[in-house]
Amino acid sequence: MIILLFFVLHWFLSLFSQTFFLHRYASHKMFKMNGFWEKFFYTITFLSQGSSFLNPRAYAILHRMHHAFSDTEKDPHSPHFVKDVWGMMIQTKNIYLNYAKYNEEPEEQFRDKYPSWPIIDRIGDSWVTRLVFISFYIWFYVTFATAWWMFLLLPVHFLMGPLHGAIVNWCGHKYGYSNHDNNDHSKNSLPLDFLMMGELFQNNHHKKPNSPNFASKWFEFDPTYPLMKVMHWLHIIRIRKV
Repeated sequence: MIILLFFVLHWFLSLFSQTFFLHRYASHKMFKMNGFWEKFFYTITFLSQGSSFLNPRAYAILHRMHHAFSDTEKDPHSPHFVKDVWGMMIQTKNIYLNYAKYNEEPEEQFRDKYPSWPIIDRIGDSWVTRLVFISFYIWFYVTFATAWWMFLLLPVHFLMGPLHGAIVNWCGHKYGYSNHDNNDHSKNSLPLDFLMMGELFQNNHHKKPNSPNFASKWFEFDPTYPLMKVMHWLHIIRIRKV
């Protein structure tokens, strides 16, 4: 029971960090926050993603490219120009590393206005740090696992951030229905979306990329949006008017 609770907690905390901080804030600036809260959520993202920490700057660049070139050959992670989901993950990793390590600079339109905390980026991208997190996950399972099959969940902990991205980019551009004609293959993937905190309303999001609410129909629900409304009410963030 402890293992399953730990897995669910890690899944949703890491996913929240990706959709709230990396996607809606770093990539789209859907809301504002002061320096304290930016560093707070930067730290939460680092701790929750752990061994699979994603650099906010590199994430934002790739995501902005994804919107500009959605489902074309210049899209850094379209599922329509690769053989399988593993091939898409490798392609995304290679492009991501070029920007994370400053081996390449993006086009002007994809630069600036993303959060940056160099010391956390260096720590999070260190193999020593990644191995420390991996060791912690293994120790936790060795200590609390009550069945052999629980250890099959460990690789998910190791690659949590990239796995979330792969699920969204693969399923969100291949499976589901469309509310809007966006000249791409973006889909809304109900009912899986609930497990992805709104991220699988890709068709809605590509239609209105700056809207903080990814749901648009009466039967759609974006779990992250109410959390953002509460934080807006508490003056932790200020949601932009769209």
